[in-house]
Amino acid sequence: MRDLEQLVNELSGEAAPTRPAPHPYLLGLQWTLMAAAYLAVALAFSGLRPDLSQALQQPGYVAELLTLLLLFAASTTSAALLAFPDLHQKRLLAYAPVGAFALLALTLLAGSFADTAPLPEHSIECTIDISLVSLLPAVAIFLLMRGYASTHPRWAGSVALLAAFSTGALWLRLYETNDSVVHVVLWHYLPMLLAGFIGWMLGRRLLKW
Repeated sequence: MRDLEQLVNELSGEAAPTRPAPHPYLLGLQWTLMAAAYLAVALAFSGLRPDLSQALQQPGYVAELLTLLLLFAASTTSAALLAFPDLHQKRLLAYAPVGAFALLALTLLAGSFADTAPLPEHSIECTIDISLVSLLPAVAIFLLMRGYASTHPRWAGSVALLAAFSTGALWLRLYETNDSVVHVVLWHYLPMLLAGFIGWMLGRRLLKW
């Protein structure tokens, strides 16, 4: 019996202290700040659109930016919640990106009725640029989420890529001189659905434990 107690004491003494996981809201805030810093660096290299001051006087453009920011915030918060097995009992908030994307779609639909901007000459180049800018945030958030224990790996992966793609979309809307609603729907936002599907497939492989 004494040997058993000695063994337990030795094992407990060798065990490294476990660092408690941060609250999902704090975790989501950390990821948001990291993405914001990355976005600032990307814009520092690319520059802002030269007509940004005039564009910010257009209600449709401002509404689009605000709803895109909301989608980004909802996605990072949802990803943080989905990183935990019980979602911290915030299941409804974990699915907030669906509502945020719907709000973005309604905003773009409303803006399309007053859309008189000509289509730019480029098309899929925007999707490629957003994907390239989104690549680093996507890798980072997947690596961070692997350190937790998601019980919803597919949805977690989908939301993770949605958050990353939102970062790239924000960058391009602040950089590219373009106000065609049809163009941004086709080449900026519809590809988000594809990104979400890819995240769904990757989550099953990379976030399952």
